[in-house]
Parts: sequence; C-alpha cells; structure tokens
Amino acid sequence: MNHLLRIATILGLTAVSAGAFAAEPMCRSPHTMGIQLLGSGGPISDDARASSGEVIWIDGKSRLLIDAGGGTYLRFGQAGARLEDLHFIGISHFHTDHSADLPAILKGAYFMASDNKVTLAGPDGSDAFPSMTAFFKDMFGGKTGSFAYLEGLRDGSDGLHLTVSPIVDVDRHAEKPSLVYQDAEVKVYAYGIPHGDVPTLAFRIESKYGTIVVSADQNGTRQGFVDFAKGADILVMPAAIDDDADAASKFLHAPPTVVGKLAAAIHPKVLVLNHFMGKSLRNKDANVKIIQQYYHGQVYEGRDLSCFEMPDGK
Repeated sequence: MNHLLRIATILGLTAVSAGAFAAEPMCRSPHTMGIQLLGSGGPISDDARASSGEVIWIDGKSRLLIDAGGGTYLRFGQAGARLEDLHFIGISHFHTDHSADLPAILKGAYFMASDNKVTLAGPDGSDAFPSMTAFFKDMFGGKTGSFAYLEGLRDGSDGLHLTVSPIVDVDRHAEKPSLVYQDAEVKVYAYGIPHGDVPTLAFRIESKYGTIVVSADQNGTRQGFVDFAKGADILVMPAAIDDDADAASKFLHAPPTVVGKLAAAIHPKVLVLNHFMGKSLRNKDANVKIIQQYYHGQVYEGRDLSCFEMPDGK
C-alpha cells in the first residue's frame, strides 16, 4: 500500500482507483487549496456521522465554509478552522442537516482573537422556506429572533468580533451562475440545483490553485449544472440514496446512476462522495461500482474530517 493511500485508509477514505492524490489529516498545507468534509452524513442519526458541511482551505487558512448541518460545530473545532480566517459562508438550503449549526458556529464570534467580516450567501425563498436574509433575521434579528442576543453579528457590535455582511439572496432560477464573493484569493459562484421543491444552491470555488465544486442535495435534472461544474478539479457529490429508492426520494436526490452520469459529463479530476445515509452506507460498495460504470476517474468515499487537496499538477 503506497503512502498516500495508507493515509487515506487511516482517515477512513477508500481510494477506488489508484493515483497520486493528497488526503492528509489536516488541509493546512501552504501554497495550495483543499476541501475538508466537516460532516459526511445526512439528516438521520443512523449514519453515525455529522451532517453536511465543508471547509475550504487556502494557503493553510480556513477561508470558506459551505453548509453547517448538525454536528459541524464540533467538527469545525476539530478541524482547527477559525472564524478569524473565514471570508465567506455559503448555505446551500435550509434543511436542518445543512444549516442547523450555523448559530452555534457564529456564536464563537464572542471569543475571537481579532475582528473579522464575512459574506453570507444562500438561496432565495419559497412558500415553504425562507431566503437567506429572512433566515438570518429569524435567527438573530431584533427582539424576535430565536437568538436575538446575537443581533450584533450584523455589525460586529455588543461584544461580537464578527460582522456578517453582506447577506446575499441568490436567485436559484437564474440561467447564469451568480458571483457571490470575490477577493484576491478566490471567486465563489452559486447556481440553483433541483432538490425537489426546496430552494437549493451548488457552489463553485475558483482560485489560482484550481477549482472545487460542491453540489448539495439535488436530483440531477438541471442540465445547466454540468456546465456550471465543468473544469472542476474536485467535484463533491451526495451519495444519499440507492438506485432502487422510491420516487419521492428520487424527487429529492440523485441515485448512483445519475451521479455517475453527471460526473462523467463534468469529468472532474477527482470525485468525492459525501452525504451518506444508513442504507447508502450499507450499499456503498455496490453504489460506487454503479457510479464507476459511467465515471472512470478517481472516486473517494468521504468521512467526517476527510481532507482533499488539489490533485497532482495543480
């Protein structure tokens, strides 16, 4: 067993195909970009994993957070991520397994060593789900917010050392990707993806080191996602259900056959699977084989705190 594969195995990763790819205990390496899965599970506790969330590391700093599902508060600390270093937070949608720990993570602003400002972006709303701005108001706004004592997050006041501004609502129906954040290190784009009737976004992170695309839950029926994700060095896709799932599940989630076809069309250098659930974990090996019938690149089955840096050549 080669050195890199041995590290991956220790972390609970399975490299389904051979090749040099860095999977390290921490993503703090300088002069590169990487993604660390804070949570690789779903909304049910039968998977014994934290729910969805990812940290993007750039030059050894935790610069971006994508999603904050249940359990990611703990994993955020275990990863060594710091609110002081964050520039951007993206929330894909407002199912609890993607957003429930956001207040817990942001409360850390009381204890930061230095002041910081972070952009927060999420989907626009629907009859059943709030927009990003409405969610933030419901959580932290005035005297009516569930956590109104954290209202100072809006401007870094009241002992909080973090300013959450701007707060961006992304039009999930837009035909073109929306640029939601940009600085000297990185550009972040968001694009609407079909997750049943739930307003949901995918995120594309571009830097001089390469490109990472994170798909949240989706059923795979929006062709524009392929164009949005093309050129990705690392593509992160959910693996929540099996091919024999019922119609209601497939309305929300892409089964392995669809994941494989999407990955084949996008053709990333590396495919990382996350958002497992109890049944899809039990059937993981069979599901990966289905995906590999279509996508012939390297596939990794992520676990909590799994780390993936840019593939060789970046």
